[in-house]
Amino acid sequence: MSDLWRFGRRYDLHEIVADGIVHGVGIVFALIGATALIFYVTLWGSLSAIAAVWVYAFGLILCLSISFTYNIWPHSNVKWYLRRLDHSGIFILIAATYTPILQRGIEDPLIAFTLAGIWVAALSGILLKCFFPGRFDRLTILLYLLMGWSGVMVAERLSTHLPPITLWLVIIGGIIYSMGVIFHVWERLRFQNAIWHGFVVVAAAVHYTAVMTSFSLAPSVLS
Repeated sequence: MSDLWRFGRRYDLHEIVADGIVHGVGIVFALIGATALIFYVTLWGSLSAIAAVWVYAFGLILCLSISFTYNIWPHSNVKWYLRRLDHSGIFILIAATYTPILQRGIEDPLIAFTLAGIWVAALSGILLKCFFPGRFDRLTILLYLLMGWSGVMVAERLSTHLPPITLWLVIIGGIIYSMGVIFHVWERLRFQNAIWHGFVVVAAAVHYTAVMTSFSLAPSVLS
């Protein structure tokens, strides 16, 4: 196997099962939550709001599903290709999560520019992962964090379009994700992968709540 084919250490059966359970819980709740969110916004939202939540729902479910497949797949040539999709899925999740949040203030040019910039960064990261797999892993972790916290630049402007609880939930979710990175890189810790994905599922749940409140509690739900 090439030196580039590095998946970290091999996990034992108990670790794989624990990781699978974490992913399974995340996927089930994502499917239920996405259905409820789409139903709610379809009834009360504009076409742009509906499109934004569809992008978010698709990104959330896609990321968790790819991650589940990659992490239970045995070490092989196929796993190496799944690794590219798994790491690319994180870029999609970050951009997709920001889409409905920033859509609430899309009339503001700076907010619109920020959303476009996040998607450009996501696509750039995906290209990096697909064409240079395994070569810039630390750089892409930094890019994940920079993308995740990029919304801070427009937080003040968003505060006029979103309830305060939404912004706090976005920040809390970002902190949880950032804390989870510690376990993501701590490969020698037993159950490290399951713990990392536990942080991901919890942070995704917090961000889901943020998205829901951005529509259900915002002053102009129909915009």
